[in-house]
Amino acid sequence: MNTANNATILVVDDTLANIEVVKGVLSSDYTVQVALKGEVALKIVDKRQPDLILLDIMMPEMDGYEVCQRLKSQPETKDIPVIFLTAKAQVDDETKGLSLGAVDYITKPISPPILKERVKNHLILKQSKDFLERQNEVLEQQVIKRTSQLSELQDVAMVAMGALAESRDPETGNHIRRTQYYVKALAKAISKLAQYQAFLQPDVITSLYKSAPLHDIGKVGIEDSILLKPGKLTDEEFETMKRHTTYGRDAIVAAEETMDSADNFLIFAKEIAYSHHEKWDGSGYPEGLSGEDIPFSARLMAIADVYDALISKRVYKPPFPHEKAVAIIQEGRGSHFDPTMVDCFLEVAEQFNDIALTYQDN
Repeated sequence: MNTANNATILVVDDTLANIEVVKGVLSSDYTVQVALKGEVALKIVDKRQPDLILLDIMMPEMDGYEVCQRLKSQPETKDIPVIFLTAKAQVDDETKGLSLGAVDYITKPISPPILKERVKNHLILKQSKDFLERQNEVLEQQVIKRTSQLSELQDVAMVAMGALAESRDPETGNHIRRTQYYVKALAKAISKLAQYQAFLQPDVITSLYKSAPLHDIGKVGIEDSILLKPGKLTDEEFETMKRHTTYGRDAIVAAEETMDSADNFLIFAKEIAYSHHEKWDGSGYPEGLSGEDIPFSARLMAIADVYDALISKRVYKPPFPHEKAVAIIQEGRGSHFDPTMVDCFLEVAEQFNDIALTYQDN
């Protein structure tokens, strides 16, 4: 868009005398282009867009209404201001012109002062509109950038908090990263099922992925003598260990209370931390929930967490091969795990293996 004092005006009129009048009024302030036909005008606009068009209505072959309609139908030219210059002075004529997208309507014979002022005012208006649009684009880009930065910060914070819990147990290594990717792979597989398509949209899957690192955040509340015990836990010690689910939930609830509204990832994080040890048949903890009473996110995490525990070395067991881990999860279908999720897990089991190999412990 040129500034008002060096703008280009396209005058479209089939009468040379009218064009000469307009040129005489405007050429001292603007670059004036001319076209005697509507088709010619469209070709000129296609090559180089003017800043404003003065358009006659009554022209042979293609009248001004059609020219305006074509200009307004194309994204590239719809924002060029069009002012009708015409002898058609009826209200219906003016209404039709404005309804097609023209910004103004000047009747002939032309009054030079009125023409100059209206052209100047519409150019200034267009400049202002373009400036605001550019500013909005800049602001939108800044918002996108800031949102991305906040999202990255959120990701780092989640992983850091998860790592804080996992750092208490030196054998877990890349457990956080692996379980994140397991959750994402399994959620994507489940999202193909008709009953989950509406729920498992990409943003929900992303929130599940982001919340996964907090599944064992409550371990920070378990004393080392139990958390790091090399042998089997006593019944009393195991009861203490189970409290990490409640500790984790309470920590996330405290974080939630600092926010004006609950974010999906914190909702999922809370569900996962508290309920990922629940079992489909109701024999899990901390509440003994069963079936679909167990939150979806926790049922998802249960498979990811158990698979990774099976393939990982622990003080009380060697790492199991992928095939054995898959078989154990399959055996837990309908008892430990959601049957539908196990079926989907079997479809993407090789992806789990690839993830495990990519992020294996040193």
